[in-house]
Amino acid sequence: MLSIGKLGAATGVKVPTIRYYEQIGLLPEAERSAGNQRLYGPKTQERLGFIRHARELGFPLEAIRELLSLSDRPDIPCAAADEIARRQLAAVNARIERLRALQAELERMIVQCAHGSISDCRVIGVLANHGLCLHGDHGVARAE
Repeated sequence: MLSIGKLGAATGVKVPTIRYYEQIGLLPEAERSAGNQRLYGPKTQERLGFIRHARELGFPLEAIRELLSLSDRPDIPCAAADEIARRQLAAVNARIERLRALQAELERMIVQCAHGSISDCRVIGVLANHGLCLHGDHGVARAE
């Protein structure tokens, strides 16, 4: 049995994240020692490794919940897991397209810069006037 700190070290997941995953039900509630310390077994370590890998691949928590539910039933067909992976791939492809549009816009701003004074700077001008962008909405969350 591993303490939460040792589980975190073994999986590369921070202790607050482990507690969070337990709180939202992705990990089962931990056993407790006589001193009320959380203790985790190999199955929980394996499950946490699964969650970490899925997060590294960008899967949202709800998709991970679905995948974990499927993995708990090893005899069913994997079509549902395939569909979840397809949705993630579509999301990744959409993100790549948005990033390519951002890349093109930044390259265009830099190339069009006259390298004169700030008053003539294309970068500053485009950032000040979103209407000068080729792509109206870059699809990136903005801090308000």
